Amino acid sequence: MAVTKDRTPLKMKVNGQAVEVAVKPSWTLLRVLREELGLTGTKKGCEQGDCGACTVILDGQAVNACLVLALQAQSKEIETIEGLGSPDHLHPLQESFIKNGAVQCGFCTPGMLMSASAMLKENPGASPDEIKRGISGNLCRCTGYTKIVKAIQDVTK
Repeated sequence: MAVTKDRTPLKMKVNGQAVEVAVKPSWTLLRVLREELGLTGTKKGCEQGDCGACTVILDGQAVNACLVLALQAQSKEIETIEGLGSPDHLHPLQESFIKNGAVQCGFCTPGMLMSASAMLKENPGASPDEIKRGISGNLCRCTGYTKIVKAIQDVTK
């Protein structure tokens, strides 16, 4: 890690692994995850907090990584879509999204899964209305949300 006068060391835990990277104070968590750590599953959408494509879990809470300055993640735990499951062992939400056809173009899917995961950790028996509220910060232009809500609801059973 090359620390220079315009960069500050950032230590955090990402998907269970301790990482340290030198960041500029103006960098967002989204930029660090994608460009410094190569975790491109977190999508770069509107960069204004409106679409939810960049949703990650920061210390147990779903957040838009585009709105979090990287240095705000100092000593925090971040979970990205890469940490939700693995190709050999999909997370139940990932399996349910596939089974229910809740994935179309796939651009919103990582953020949608991260929001759903954070919501279900707090409310594992969420009702359809609670699920809708839980994913309300995530936009999808392909599915119409019905299959997404069904996929999440199937995991609550």
